[in-house]
Amino acid sequence: MNPASISHHLDDATLLAYAAGTLPEAFDLMVATHLSLCDVCRAAAGAFDVLGAAVTLDDAPCAQMDAGSLQSVIAHLPDMQARPLRAKPAGIIPAPLQDYIGGNLDAVRWRPIGMGVKQAILKTSGTATARLLSIPAGAAMPDHGHHGTEMTMVLDGAFRDEDAYFARGDVEIADSDVHHTPIADIGADCICLAVTDAPLQFDGVLARIWQKIIRI
Repeated sequence: MNPASISHHLDDATLLAYAAGTLPEAFDLMVATHLSLCDVCRAAAGAFDVLGAAVTLDDAPCAQMDAGSLQSVIAHLPDMQARPLRAKPAGIIPAPLQDYIGGNLDAVRWRPIGMGVKQAILKTSGTATARLLSIPAGAAMPDHGHHGTEMTMVLDGAFRDEDAYFARGDVEIADSDVHHTPIADIGADCICLAVTDAPLQFDGVLARIWQKIIRI
């Protein structure tokens, strides 16, 4: 993925929380998936990792080492072999996300939820939720606001709303100040990873009924 083609990145607060290990699992998945495609955010996350490690070391108490500890470690180095990594097949679904799906796009267990939209809820711990959405080309999601934070990352295709255009790798971060109507680009179906830490706020009776059905 060419980092220059990604226009909408994760914010520093999210990357810092990721480095500190304080994000819910669903948001951890979002960050890991974005970092797998974005060199810019991956470099920033690496800098936060280094900063966090330095702070931890500065605050940690000194530990006494037994005599011969270093020699003992060196003696065991030949017995330590790195576990080979299983290569993930290339495709639309980035490697971190494939672990949750059990494969690439053809392994997704889609569930129709109306208006041509399909979703697949991913199993994550905690109250935050993660799901894949497939939105038909040119189709609009219902107009909605947010009780908490919603992050949406494009995996294939693109969508636009009142504020911007989002293509593969782009992440839209929406909070309680954002009220929008995402519309899939006419060129292709839009496949997204969406994570939320609170229910969305839909307008209209039918939209709220639909919300209960799809659990978003």
